Amino acid sequence: MMTTKLKPGVSTHPLPHAARQPRFFYFGAVGSLLGLIALGLAWELALAPLRPGGSWMVLKVLPLLFPLRGVLKRDVYTMQWASMLILLYFTEGIVRATSDSSFLSSRLGWVEVALSVIFFFCTILYLRPYKKAAKEVAKQAIKKASQ
Repeated sequence: MMTTKLKPGVSTHPLPHAARQPRFFYFGAVGSLLGLIALGLAWELALAPLRPGGSWMVLKVLPLLFPLRGVLKRDVYTMQWASMLILLYFTEGIVRATSDSSFLSSRLGWVEVALSVIFFFCTILYLRPYKKAAKEVAKQAIKKASQ
């Protein structure tokens, strides 16, 4: 049986070195998620609430808190479902940006749209190498099982 020694600096991580460096996308996802949480709180409590003095619409921020821990820990599964959850905020932002009569509220709607789009694409681009690696592992498993 032949054993191979790894050279110094050679990683045994399943992803190639270049694919493990999407820090820009990770920080974009985290920043936009935190931005959406801050925007939702500020929007419904102070900037342009539906009712003067704040509204119960501030509770829309709660679902964003569920994936926060997983996104901060770079959990692949959490980032996958959070990318789908964020589409609800994209939809709400579009609706409020195009239908709210208040100038400030409509502008905040566009900010919500921008932050949700940033989160979605940063998450998808961050997860891309993991998806490619998973497909390769599945392909190898199928090939091995068919032999």
